[in-house]
Amino acid sequence: MIKRSKIQELVESYDQDEITIGVLGGHSALDVCRGAKKYGFRTIAVCQKGREKTYTNYFKSRLDGKGCIDETIVLDKFSDITKEKIQNELVKRNTIFIHNRYFWVYFDFNDIENNFRVPIYGTRGMLKLEERDVPKNQYYLLEKAGIRYPKIIDSPHEIDRLVIVKVNEAIRGYERAFFYASSFDDYNQKSKELLNKKMITKDLLEKAIIEEYVIGAQVNFNYFYSNIDKELEIMGTDTRRQTNLDGLIRLPANEQLEVLKYLKPKIIETGHIAATTKESIIEKIFLLGEKFVETTKKEYPPGIIGPFALQGAISADKGKEEMVVFDVSMRIPGSPLTRFTPHSGYLYGDSISYGERISMEFQKAIKQNKLREIVS
Repeated sequence: MIKRSKIQELVESYDQDEITIGVLGGHSALDVCRGAKKYGFRTIAVCQKGREKTYTNYFKSRLDGKGCIDETIVLDKFSDITKEKIQNELVKRNTIFIHNRYFWVYFDFNDIENNFRVPIYGTRGMLKLEERDVPKNQYYLLEKAGIRYPKIIDSPHEIDRLVIVKVNEAIRGYERAFFYASSFDDYNQKSKELLNKKMITKDLLEKAIIEEYVIGAQVNFNYFYSNIDKELEIMGTDTRRQTNLDGLIRLPANEQLEVLKYLKPKIIETGHIAATTKESIIEKIFLLGEKFVETTKKEYPPGIIGPFALQGAISADKGKEEMVVFDVSMRIPGSPLTRFTPHSGYLYGDSISYGERISMEFQKAIKQNKLREIVS
């Protein structure tokens, strides 16, 4: 892995009056760039050919002040960003990159960790921990933090309750072909159907995680940890919209049974809905986040920096409300509507977006000469 000290030396050589905020063209790029522009930073989006118009056309910066994307670099594929020529262009612009989900969808972790010398906001080595097949991953961190997560079933033969089988699609390995099962026979029947339709492969099925399915109100807790102020903030709470699951559950039960004869539920994330929470559970939300932050500091120093999210459901199956975490996002979540929930407004007077909060941290780091502390 590129030594953090090398990245810190590079960022200290930057012209701090001309910092550029860099993003990959997708996921949360517009949210990041909107916040960056508000706080006076230049923005650059690195895009993939064929899906660049959002950044090169529709939201590009204009002379009248509209738009938030100052500059774009369009590549044949996202992973070309590690080419020396592209990196040199980014460094020349004093770029600090905000990593998002695209970094683990379209890149080889080793390439980003070892060959991408552009400073990244946060702890770059933690991003791979979202994957369930790496050592000391998100399950390890949750267990160390004492945060409940679904029981992991080691073998299909041991299925004794409703489970969700987390297997990725054959064609788009980053998308989900998850399915539900309540017994070994049920698992066999449903997995064979997906295999026959070539939606999954045997290799992907063997790598799948089998989790108990926890019944509860699904909610994502979105956080920001300032390692300058040593303070945890709640940016907002939201829930997911998933296709085709959301369409199915809107049908009456008898119609669902008919539709399910012809198609299977899919859980492809399409969007998010802002979801407020009861004030009485805010302390619990903070406690979970604080436990997670402290655990990352011990296990992966310097620990989580900036945005992250604990995503799951609030269950009451043990007689009290308890958050059960299904997924951890070790970077900015793809839910820009967190600014429409009130939590950050309770702290800052007005609710702010992730993009704004990140740029506020950059502004403070520059003022206090602490940029080196927030990059890796």
